[in-house]
Amino acid sequence: MDSLLKHMVDMTGHRDHTMLDISVISAVQELANAQQTRVLSVTVVKGQMFVRSRAIISAGKTARMEEQQDPGDPLTSIPALAACISHHESSAEQVDAEGNHTLWLPIWMGDKCNTCLEIINPTPYTPETIHIVGGIVSVYRNFQNLLDYSERDSLTGLLNRKTFDDQLAKMLAASSAEQDALTLLPGDEERRQHSDQEKQWLAVVDVDHFKHVNDKFGHLYGDEVLILIANLLQSSFRAQDRVFRFGGEEFVVLLRSTTQENARRIIDRFRMNVEAHEFPQVGKVTVSIGYVSISAYEAPVIILGHADQALYYAKSHGRNMICHYDELVSGGLLQAIASNDEAEFF
Repeated sequence: MDSLLKHMVDMTGHRDHTMLDISVISAVQELANAQQTRVLSVTVVKGQMFVRSRAIISAGKTARMEEQQDPGDPLTSIPALAACISHHESSAEQVDAEGNHTLWLPIWMGDKCNTCLEIINPTPYTPETIHIVGGIVSVYRNFQNLLDYSERDSLTGLLNRKTFDDQLAKMLAASSAEQDALTLLPGDEERRQHSDQEKQWLAVVDVDHFKHVNDKFGHLYGDEVLILIANLLQSSFRAQDRVFRFGGEEFVVLLRSTTQENARRIIDRFRMNVEAHEFPQVGKVTVSIGYVSISAYEAPVIILGHADQALYYAKSHGRNMICHYDELVSGGLLQAIASNDEAEFF
C-alpha cells in the first residue's frame, strides 16, 4: 500500500505528459511485477490506425522515452488490441507461443483512444493485480485529461502557446546536445554531414484574408475555418511533428529531424491541402507560411522572428506560398536584422 501511494503521489506531481508517462509505467512495472511495460501512442494516418511505443521500462532497467520517426506499426498487426479498440473495450489479453501474457489497457477519453498501456508478464495476471493496475490507469487517464485541458487550445484542440514554449526549449536542448556531441568528434565527417542535412525546423502559418472571412461570413464560419485548418495541419504533418495554435489565425509547427528538402515538401504539402480543400459556405481558403531551421545558439524569440519575417515576405508577395528565411536572406530578398531578446517582428 505504501508503494502504491508513493507512485500515486509521484504521478500527480508532474505537469507534463513525458514525466507522467514515465511515472505510470514505473508504477505499473513495480506493482504488477511485470517483465516489460510500455505506453503506446495510437494515431490515425490517412484513415489507417497505427501504434508506436512512446515510453518503455523493462525488468531491472530504468524507464525511458522512445523517439520514433514514423507512425509505427499498423494496428491490424495486433489483432487483439485492434478488436478491443474497435469494440470500445477496457482491456485485451493474449498469450504468445512462448507463454508470455500481454495485457493491453486503452486509455479512453470519451470515445477516443490515443494512448494505450501494454504490460507483458511470463505468468497470468491475478485479479488483485488487474484491480490495482486498473486503479492506476484511472488516475493516469484523469490526470492526462487535466494536462490536455491546460495544454490545448479550446477551439481547435491543438497545443497552445504555453506548451510551445516548453516544447521549443526541449528541442533547443536536444539540438545543443547533438551539436556538442559533434564537436567532441571533429574527425567524424559522416556525422557532421548527417547533422548538416537533418535539422529541426519551425514554421509559422497564417490564414490569408482571415479578417475578410469573419467580416463576410461571421465568426461562426471563421471558427469553423480555423478548426478545419487545424485538422489539415494534423493530417498533413508527421506523427513526430508538433502543431500549435498561437491565437487568432496564426499557427506554429515544429518539425523534427528532417532535411531542408523534406521540410519544404512537408510544409508545401500542407499548403496545397488547404488550397484544395472546400470550406463550407466560405469556399476556398489559402495560407502563407514562413519557416526557418532551429539553431541551439539562437534565442527562441529570434528564431520566431526569422520565421515571422519569412511569413511577412510571403504575405506581401502574393500570399498562398511558403518562404524559407535563409534562402530569402542568401538571395538578397530579405535583409538579416540583428535582433535582441526583446525584438518583435509582427
